[in-house]
Amino acid sequence: MSLIWQVDFYRSPQKDTAGQILWDLLICDPSRNFEYIATCPQSQANSNWLTEHFKLAAKEKLPDIIQVFRPQALSLITAAANNLEIEIEIEATRRTQALKQWLQEKQYSLVIDKPPPTPLPENLWGEEWRFANIQAGDIIDEFADRPIPVLQIPEFLQPINLGLASTVPIPGVIIYGGRQSLRLARWLQETNPVSLNYIPGSPDGLILEAGLADRWILATFEDAEVTAAAKVYEQRKQLSKGLHFLLVQPDDSGMTFSGFWLLKEEQ
Repeated sequence: MSLIWQVDFYRSPQKDTAGQILWDLLICDPSRNFEYIATCPQSQANSNWLTEHFKLAAKEKLPDIIQVFRPQALSLITAAANNLEIEIEIEATRRTQALKQWLQEKQYSLVIDKPPPTPLPENLWGEEWRFANIQAGDIIDEFADRPIPVLQIPEFLQPINLGLASTVPIPGVIIYGGRQSLRLARWLQETNPVSLNYIPGSPDGLILEAGLADRWILATFEDAEVTAAAKVYEQRKQLSKGLHFLLVQPDDSGMTFSGFWLLKEEQ
């Protein structure tokens, strides 16, 4: 079983007695059975200092995976891990619930500056799309064992592990990609989808949150019926504890799928 650390290294909300800026290193595992914290002045906030504290925190057992949610910390943590004698996978992910809970308790800011959403590249867009629902109890049976090229059903997002009844409808979006279907699925895989949200406006839009801070415009619409469906989609997300899905398939035959993602709104 892989040993996972969730790590943050960023400016502390506190300053030293002379008013100097401090940096805090926080490390925990996903259960928070293990926690490590260290502080340094800004002048020492570099990858070498981090490497030494990774060794101190690990004692004799370094992690297999380090998860990082803060874009500003990613390069320093990556450089520090590369200084170690073993290969450690650096996973850039927003899904660091244990670490974020700890930071909230310590009254750290979790706000990440996000750029304005970018339109999806035109050469990737499918032929049409629609809102849909799948009962929570059917998701694993329907998709887990299918030969789908891109399949993202993380264990912690499976409905049973979120305490959802099998009859709860899980809302989602289906994109019919036609000939671009597999290409779109591969592109989405690289962007690392997190959640897909309806944003009202002029026009209304579907915004894909992806990576650590990326935002993509998946669709825009002004049709009243589509807007009504989008509002129902958001209401159903509240009933499903934020769980939703994105499905990419060539057509509506239901015979082949190119990509399936279980997604969940950030807390």
